Amino acid sequence: MALAPVHSPASGAADQIRVMLVDDSAVVRGLVTRILEEDSAIAVVVSVGNGQMALSALERQDVDVIVLDIEMPVMDGMTALPLLLKADPGVRIIMQSTLTLKGADISMRALQIGAADYIPKPTATRDLAGGMDFKTELLSKVKALGQARRRDPNRKIRPGVNTVTTPRPAATAARSSLLSPHGPIQLRSHTPEAPDVIAIGSSTGGPQALFALLGTMRAGTVKQPILVTQHMPATFTTILAEHISRVSGWDAKEGVDGEVVKGGRVYIAPGDFHMVVEVKGVDKVIRLLKDPPENFCRPAVDPMLRSISAAYGKRVLAAILTGMGSDGSKGGQVVVQAGGTVIAQDEATSVVWGMPGAATNAGICSAVLPLPDMAPWMIKLAARR
Repeated sequence: MALAPVHSPASGAADQIRVMLVDDSAVVRGLVTRILEEDSAIAVVVSVGNGQMALSALERQDVDVIVLDIEMPVMDGMTALPLLLKADPGVRIIMQSTLTLKGADISMRALQIGAADYIPKPTATRDLAGGMDFKTELLSKVKALGQARRRDPNRKIRPGVNTVTTPRPAATAARSSLLSPHGPIQLRSHTPEAPDVIAIGSSTGGPQALFALLGTMRAGTVKQPILVTQHMPATFTTILAEHISRVSGWDAKEGVDGEVVKGGRVYIAPGDFHMVVEVKGVDKVIRLLKDPPENFCRPAVDPMLRSISAAYGKRVLAAILTGMGSDGSKGGQVVVQAGGTVIAQDEATSVVWGMPGAATNAGICSAVLPLPDMAPWMIKLAARR
């Protein structure tokens, strides 16, 4: 079967985000192409039906983002993933996954070996008709990851490929509100309180960051409970908790409504519920809420941080990890106003520096650290208790 590029390498504006679609369904490839190319910032430069064809195409095309299906003939997505990353270590790969336990488990494994993110595979009638939820998620992830790829100082361009390394003007304007990883960062000047609870918020790139952070901050290194809100759908959060338990030794599980919060455990906000904490007598208990989404998300980080601040006062340590948008920034301000502590992942180690960048720019962070340095910093502060 011949390679089927959607455009020639020279077509489209040079500053567009260049996307490769890999899916054995021509219907799905057509749908995704139409959605992506409604945005003038994106060009689909290759559309192929299996992983082997994707590898061949990557030898000839400069690509920023690959949308990669998992189940395909000849070479499936999980086989192709490490080979594509070896061919181009900087390319951002989004896995297409079914919203099943099997699909969630495969997606978690894909994230652990280098995929940047995942997106539910469009199978329902609503999605195949271009449902707004699918469209919004697809466009936002492709653009965020594509822009991050183009800002990568290690990005290599193949000779003769018509593309540029600088962001398009709209991306430059958006980036001007963020701080350079090499520029000055205004940190909050205060003496952090030893925490009674640790809260973590994350989104795009979050599972990988959580595996690394909690894999270093292994069970027993801190005694406090850890509450995590990761932007994920139901089922995926179940599998996320299982993977965290395996890599870290923590007793990690989804939060249960009415459950008493106990030290030495990791509680994951279940998909489609805000996870908050309330005081009940001498106990702190988890509540799962179907309140409206915040920052377009449910679960969201902000309601978790507001509730934890109200329950624990100044004895809160909040960490904002990689992710799109600004979720966690407003909640972090509430934490700081109560005397608690907020830290953020730095730009250089973030897949997308949206959430940690927003917290950093709000001036609420006591530290902005590379991911490998976050666990030692948190362990040291937690040990003061």
